[in-house]
Amino acid sequence: MSDAQQRIDDLVKSNELVLFMKGNASFPMCGFSGRAIQILKAVGVDTRALKTVNVLDDAEIRQGIKEYSSWPTIPQLYVKGEFIGGSDIMMEMYESGELQQVVGGSAAA
Repeated sequence: MSDAQQRIDDLVKSNELVLFMKGNASFPMCGFSGRAIQILKAVGVDTRALKTVNVLDDAEIRQGIKEYSSWPTIPQLYVKGEFIGGSDIMMEMYESGELQQVVGGSAAA
């Protein structure tokens, strides 16, 4: 496992909710990342308790997260160490009520 992969693994396993995104919860730097934050807010996640990782700050993490999850796009949400998906999957899960169950009280307000 590369250094970047190890850092990602540590982040995913040591935080209940982790969103790898462009920007941060207060200032998303792409539409998909902004959408992911809005979805999380809609299910009651307190974004101050959410661990966000700005992939624009670290090229190794930006590429490494795609390899770690075998998922080609960012943002990527992890809940309790499990890869959930990007903003489209989050929206589908939100609309079906599944995301509320998965997030369940993790970092809820």
